[in-house]
Amino acid sequence: MPELEIPLNPVSREDIHRLEAALMVATLLREDVLEKIRESSERLTWIDSLAVAAGALARHKAGMSISEIAEDLGRSEATIRRHLQGKTEAGRLVQETYEGFLREGVKVELPRILAERSREVEAELEEERRRRMELEEKLKRVKEALEKILAEL
Repeated sequence: MPELEIPLNPVSREDIHRLEAALMVATLLREDVLEKIRESSERLTWIDSLAVAAGALARHKAGMSISEIAEDLGRSEATIRRHLQGKTEAGRLVQETYEGFLREGVKVELPRILAERSREVEAELEEERRRRMELEEKLKRVKEALEKILAEL
């Protein structure tokens, strides 16, 4: 699968949306964030807050003003400021993700538990393919035997 280029200093709307999506996904897939969401009784609020923080940071990196970001995201300027200053947990986590992008490049990795499950599913799929091939071979032999019997009759 080809890698999608994610600009860390977006210029166009498309660039902003790419960075926003990468920040959101990479932050959501962090082990510590998944655990916090799992433990939280307000999951939707948590995820919404991460989405706003990711959107705010992507737009900020594109040079948009606080008021433009607030209008674009439908939030108050105070909320946008808190996210960008890292005064909210979502803002802090998204900022950490962005700093990781700066250090290591944009990498969105599956958390360990999802990666392990993915390997298990791949192994199961391979086993099912092997069984299907065996069954197709048996079916072929049965068809040949039936054709032979019908020819004899």
